[in-house]
Amino acid sequence: MSARIKDKIATICLYIISIFVVLLLIGFISYIIYQGRSSLNFHFIFGKELTDQKGGGIGAQLFNSFYLLIISMILTVPLGIGAGIYLAEYAKKGPLVSIIRLCIETIASLPSIVIGLFGLLIFVVMTKWGYTILSGAFVITVLNLPSLTRVSEDAVKTESKVVKEASLAVGATKWQTIVKVILPSAMPQILTGIILASGRIFGEAAALLYTSGMTTRSLNFNRISITGKVSPFSLFRPAETLAIHIWKLNSEGMVPDAGKIASGASAVLVIMVLLFNFLARFIGKKIYESYSGSK
Repeated sequence: MSARIKDKIATICLYIISIFVVLLLIGFISYIIYQGRSSLNFHFIFGKELTDQKGGGIGAQLFNSFYLLIISMILTVPLGIGAGIYLAEYAKKGPLVSIIRLCIETIASLPSIVIGLFGLLIFVVMTKWGYTILSGAFVITVLNLPSLTRVSEDAVKTESKVVKEASLAVGATKWQTIVKVILPSAMPQILTGIILASGRIFGEAAALLYTSGMTTRSLNFNRISITGKVSPFSLFRPAETLAIHIWKLNSEGMVPDAGKIASGASAVLVIMVLLFNFLARFIGKKIYESYSGSK
């Protein structure tokens, strides 16, 4: 068998595998949306949860998911990108860097439930905050920080090889080169890491069970406060996310139509993740074009 025939056979096998993976993903998403199609309406998506009768909504859980996403990204993105820049541009080989990399790899390999128990001990018990949005945001930050750090480091290293010497040659300082040249070029890859981190927030349940809690009070948007436990924007109130709500419905089934609500909530969760990914990629492309001057 000639090398050309072997190459064609390998190419065909790779195409078959790729098509199978894509079809499997489409089938999985289609099945979830089809199962929850009857609940995809305004009343269900923005309505209140009813604990003793049919027809409840997921408005509070959906708001909690987005609010937790915003708070955790405010914590994760600066730390992750900053750590990636440090490891790629400033860190020198030595015991300290080896320890940092070992810690990153260790945290990245831990199951989310273990990190959830760590969050329960540190952010819930020791701080005496209890089950709060802030506790959940901190534990999600611990979960996402290793992956975002590695993505940022790889992106900065890759772009640094291409443009760093040219920027320094025209008189730019190292910091100017990083901020004005390397980061804009690395933005698409970094944004991919941010998207993956955001998707984990939407789908994470195990860690948030021990930190943000499984209860949600009635949301009154007339009260705005980040410290009072009554306000929806409070960081110190328990918050049941959409993923936890789905798990609770399937495990406890306290409402008459628990299965229907869980299917609808799963469909909404999948759609929100898809929309968020498309929107984030669109924004990332625009940011890259604005920095690079391309149209």
